[in-house]
Order: sequence, then C-alpha cells, then structure tokens
Amino acid sequence: MTAMLEVKDLEVSYGKIVAVKGISFSVEQGQVVSLIGTNGAGKTTTLRTISGLLRPSGGEITFMGQRIDKVPAHDIVTMGLAHSPEGRRIFPRLSVEENLLLGAFARNDHGAIRKDLDAAYELFPILGERRKQPAGTFSGGEQQMLAMGRAMMSKPKLLMLDEPSMGLSPIMMKRIMSTVTELQRQGTTILLVEQNAQAALKRADYGYVLEVGQIVLSGSGRELLVNDDVRKAYLGED
Repeated sequence: MTAMLEVKDLEVSYGKIVAVKGISFSVEQGQVVSLIGTNGAGKTTTLRTISGLLRPSGGEITFMGQRIDKVPAHDIVTMGLAHSPEGRRIFPRLSVEENLLLGAFARNDHGAIRKDLDAAYELFPILGERRKQPAGTFSGGEQQMLAMGRAMMSKPKLLMLDEPSMGLSPIMMKRIMSTVTELQRQGTTILLVEQNAQAALKRADYGYVLEVGQIVLSGSGRELLVNDDVRKAYLGED
C-alpha cells in the first residue's frame, strides 16, 4: 500500500552547503510521525522542502501518489498538505479571525469554511473568545494555537507542524501536544518536528532521528523512547 507521503533520497542544499543528505522516510495515513534532532539537523529544511518553499537538489517527494517536488507551494496546499511553520508566522496586525480565514484562501466552499472556522473555535476556545483581537497581542502559546488553527483551515489531509512547543511554558506545551493527539483522533495525519523529543515520541506512531542532514535511527515512538542512544542524546538521561 502506498504511503500518504513518501520522501526518497532527498537532498537539499543552500549554495555549496548540503543541509539534507539523501534522506528517505514515509508517513502512512492516520499516523503521527515525528522527526527529532538537534538544531541544524535538517528538520525544518525538510518540512520547507516538502511544502514547496524550497527546491530539492536531488530525490523525490510523493504525496497521495503524485510527485510534488516541483509543484508550487500554493498548489501543494490545495492538494491537502498544510504547513504550520517554526516561529508561528502569524499576521500580528490582523485579527484572530482574519488570520484563520487566510488559511482557507485557496478554498471555494464558503459554507464549509464557516463550519471549519467554528471547529477551530471549538478546538481552541480562546480563539473564539478573542476572534476580533489583533493576533499580535496574543501570548506565544495562543499564537501557536492560532497558527495550528490557520493551517487546519486549509482542510489538510496531512498537517506538518514545525516546533509547535518552541518557547512555550510546560503547561502550554502540554495543551499543544494534547491538541496533536486530538487532531489525529479526528483523522488528520501529522508530520511533527519537535525538539522536545520525549513529548514528540510519546505521541508518535513512528519516528526518525536526524543528525547533520542524515537519518541515523528510526523506529516506533515506543522503541525510540527506550533506545539508549536516544535517551542519552535527546532525553537528558545517562
């Protein structure tokens, strides 16, 4: 059976610097798959390349049976692949609701857009309570909720989340990670990049460990959580 997302021998370069060095991995429908690794491992570059923001220097990316490594980013969104980027990237002067509606820019089913807006408010009640408030006045955790809600407004089959817990308090991090679990329960497939390896692997059906642009280890989330190398390098255990 063909995977929802298939990355094969992917290479990405910034000039003469090779940031991603021939990695291969897949994401099956309904899974949460985590990419973990230190800063500079190539995690964000990988997501940006999948979503069409960067062009690979080698390899193939297939989504829902179609090659997408030469497809423009806006067309990839309409195919059902959404990217919630590192650093949130919300529009601070626009209201919460305006930010959310921008996530549906490529959709024409206006009645369904309103239903999905209500679903975002149900998933993140604070967004509904402050829908007219400028997004720039939100805390980091609230902005992360908004970024995830905006990505979901494109009605994705696959949602890519880049460092959703970055800079958040432990309580807010737990809320965001619980939302990842809830989105999977609702049927969304998720590719999760996260420096908090323990939180990511606890929720992952499968995981990959990246080091300097290469996959050095893979396995189920449970297998990686008890792997000695992972525990020493990423979980702070001796």
